[in-house]
Amino acid sequence: MEPLLPRAIDGYLDDLARAEVDDPVLTDMERRASELSFPIVGRAVGRFLEWTAGLAGARRVVELGSGFGYSAFFFARAVGADGEVICTDGDADNAALAEGYLRRAELWDRVTFHVGDAVETFARIDDPVDVVYCDVDKEGYPDAWAAAAERLPVGGLFLCDNVLWYGRVAGLAPPGQDAQVAARQDAATEAVRTMTREITDDPRYASTLIPIRDGVLAARRVE
Repeated sequence: MEPLLPRAIDGYLDDLARAEVDDPVLTDMERRASELSFPIVGRAVGRFLEWTAGLAGARRVVELGSGFGYSAFFFARAVGADGEVICTDGDADNAALAEGYLRRAELWDRVTFHVGDAVETFARIDDPVDVVYCDVDKEGYPDAWAAAAERLPVGGLFLCDNVLWYGRVAGLAPPGQDAQVAARQDAATEAVRTMTREITDDPRYASTLIPIRDGVLAARRVE
């Protein structure tokens, strides 16, 4: 992913996060992501997710879209030994990879991994839920928000990655992208904008958008 911030600043933020959490399992996960061009949130966003969930005192986190467990690593640290991170992903291979990595990190006992559609799986998960993290396909963002908005209690958090969407939400296109590729992204861009506007307009939630990496939205239910 081409960073929105200058590479030097992006790297500086990652270095700060690495100084706080320097685990060989994370390094291996980052290596795999780089080799396969697999999207992960990166070290700085991971630490932000952990810090935010910890600040909220979260004990039960639901991830809508988990990949091979990179963000779950940080949430599992946040919820503590008695907490639970419920992961969802459509690819069974990702579930197997996540188990391998998180076992090595001694965090797997805090994780439950479901293979299947994220929103459909979420509907089958009982309350309570303290944090919902959204990282599904961008066209699915409005549905993910609709599912989470009614489930979170007062004080609960909705967190979502890629809400700047490479700058497309502001009318920018990533460097070197041709018009045909940009056109194919229109539906995804509109979905991200729609979700963000719905959150901003919802009086039950107070929200902010943090412009690190590709943008992270944090919304806390206040009523």
